[in-house]
Amino acid sequence: MLRLVLSSCIVVGCLSLTAPVTTAQKVIHALTGTVSSIDPAAKTITAYTDDRSESLFKDLTNLQKRIEFDKKVRADATAAAAFNRKGAYVIVYYFGDGNVRTTVGLRSLGSGPFTKSSGTVVKFEEHSITIKGESGAVDSFKITSDTVAETGTGAIEGLKFRPQKGDQVQVIATASNGSATALFINAAYAP
Repeated sequence: MLRLVLSSCIVVGCLSLTAPVTTAQKVIHALTGTVSSIDPAAKTITAYTDDRSESLFKDLTNLQKRIEFDKKVRADATAAAAFNRKGAYVIVYYFGDGNVRTTVGLRSLGSGPFTKSSGTVVKFEEHSITIKGESGAVDSFKITSDTVAETGTGAIEGLKFRPQKGDQVQVIATASNGSATALFINAAYAP
């Protein structure tokens, strides 16, 4: 019995020595705002975000960092170092908190016009979401493969988003042919 316990300890000890060293993955989050300045020399982008604050984002310069970034969302983003559209209304993809945020890319949302609606999810189907605002107004939005959703676990393609009835969300949308299409859904929104 003692020999079996000793053998097991040796095997476990050897396996722990050969285990690969893992580094923490950075989860990519998203927010919307208007690019107010771009400083290529300092490698920073400043955006006036929809939460009414001005935020500074550093460009990602260390490509050695492991990031968890939805493939479809990443494919539609422009690398921060290549983005040059001051005044553009964008989705900023970043990691970090507070004053220490690093952007990995941006996506211009076009020229608009845009609507912003906040409220509680009252209905969700695979390609649409209906929310009820504080005023009692009910708005419905199409969700497409171009929709981006910010969740508590990062930014994902809108068609992967699965909110629950009663969740609080904020939707940035544009209208086309009489119906509103969600461009960005912030499920991490807190009124």
